[in-house]
Amino acid sequence: MELMVLGLVVFLGTHSLRLWGGAVRTGLITRLGEKGFKGLYAVLSLAGFAAVVVGFGLAREVPVLLWTPPAALRHPAFLLMALSLILLAAAYVPNNGIRARLHHPMVLSVKVWALAHLLVNGTLAHVVLFGSFLVWSVLLFSASRRRDREQDVVYLPGNAKATALTVVLGLLGCVVFVAWLHGILIGVRLVA
Repeated sequence: MELMVLGLVVFLGTHSLRLWGGAVRTGLITRLGEKGFKGLYAVLSLAGFAAVVVGFGLAREVPVLLWTPPAALRHPAFLLMALSLILLAAAYVPNNGIRARLHHPMVLSVKVWALAHLLVNGTLAHVVLFGSFLVWSVLLFSASRRRDREQDVVYLPGNAKATALTVVLGLLGCVVFVAWLHGILIGVRLVA
């Protein structure tokens, strides 16, 4: 569990520079240059992510059960995951209306993903992992929207074709992940 927590601190801390470390970020860019900063950011992010993955795997070997989630929550979790993957697609498909309306769909995707997983997992490792990501995404979304207001950021309206493509790609990603990738990557098959 300690390795996972360390990984979360490094990974989420690195990804929180805009939340708490604007001056730190600026200082590092000045000292290291843009490429040096990006290199350090990438190394810390990957090291943190690796520690989270390995630490979570170790914590799953000796689970500490906090509660047993009701089986009925699996259906809302699937729906939330479909929404999460649509939001993830919205972060990448240009000119879609979802991004135009919500402004930060990647952060919202993480928030919905974390909530979906908290609904259906009751071990301490799951609560720490997904709870950390949920709290981080709530704080980051709020800070990002505040920064947008302060900087008068204007998001161009999306178009229907790009928005429809975003929804289709998100739903397709959900089907692929639920049917195959979750079992391959995470080791937990969601459908028999």
